[in-house]
Amino acid sequence: MEFLYDTDGSFYFMEMNTRLQVEHPVTEMITGLDLVEWQLRIASGEHLPLTQDQVKITGHALEARVYAEDPDNDFLPATGVLNYLKTPVENTHVRVDTGVLQGDEVSVYYDPMIAKLIVWDADRDRAINRMVSALEDYKIAGLTTNLSFLHRLADSQPFRDCQLDTGFIESHQALLFPETETDTARWLAIAATCFAASQKPKNISQTDPGSPFNNPDSWRLNSQYARPLTLNYGNSNSSQLTLSSHGDCYTVSVEDRQFELQASLAHGQLTISLNGHRQTLDVSLNGDELTLFAGAEQFSCQRHREDFSSNAQDAGNSLNAPMNGAVVAVLVEAGMKVAAGDTLVIMEAMKMEHSLKAPHDGTVAEVFYQEGELVDDGAELIALEAED
Repeated sequence: MEFLYDTDGSFYFMEMNTRLQVEHPVTEMITGLDLVEWQLRIASGEHLPLTQDQVKITGHALEARVYAEDPDNDFLPATGVLNYLKTPVENTHVRVDTGVLQGDEVSVYYDPMIAKLIVWDADRDRAINRMVSALEDYKIAGLTTNLSFLHRLADSQPFRDCQLDTGFIESHQALLFPETETDTARWLAIAATCFAASQKPKNISQTDPGSPFNNPDSWRLNSQYARPLTLNYGNSNSSQLTLSSHGDCYTVSVEDRQFELQASLAHGQLTISLNGHRQTLDVSLNGDELTLFAGAEQFSCQRHREDFSSNAQDAGNSLNAPMNGAVVAVLVEAGMKVAAGDTLVIMEAMKMEHSLKAPHDGTVAEVFYQEGELVDDGAELIALEAED
């Protein structure tokens, strides 16, 4: 039974859940019982196989909900395709309950939960260590998830010390949402190397391995070709790089830094040697979209290609849907003047409403969707004519 409790002492009924709760695997891990089987047997008219006194509890279990959501953007739900999915190895200590496979889509029509990750060990401290390790082994690319946030939370000292209440996230903002000092240049250099390694010829001539025809970087007489490359990353950030290679050796220049790497790409893993440090990273490469995984860290970027279409050039004069969802309300009509920050459209996705605001002053030229219609991520909702 769920209720809402107000500050004046009054309370209100919300709902009754006549089913197993999402966290039932925690009970199953510490009791060794299959509660789903029990539920089916009881529904068939059988009696409970054990009394409460007969239930034995052993060890400690934790569960984390792996969600398609953006913790850095107020936990807004995310949608997209699971282009890459690698789960922790299941065993006595680790269990993954999921209903999706690599290539599946997390859509607006269902709850954005991807999986439940459950761990067990002899005590709470060991169970937390299991959870931290399992979260490091969970790799997803193609959409935003809460995996990194869950890792920071599980590994935080207040959580380990049981300093828990419903205001935990608000009380530990700096710890859970740190100002990261990611070495972006280093990540970009590794990403550029990965793109280059993925384009190496598959069948190099064994009779003449030094042949210039085995080099994808375009042969040059008495010089080494430095290939220009632009990578987009983060929120509209981009960097211009130059890359040259000889065999498995790469030189990458990023802004005012230069990196010397050795790298090989095979079976979805990139093995690099940088500054004498050897490291193997999991790789998700989907066309121009690349995600690199190193432990709990991951870095995503896109190889930039010029787009001279009219849609690309006019993108600044439109209001686009930030996610798949339904249009709840359209607050403007063609011909209306609006100011930057005015709410133009309200969308609903994953049981939450989101106000979409005007990016600049202007006049509404056209409204493309009406209340109740479903829209895809990136769809143009309103065309705006900017003020001169």
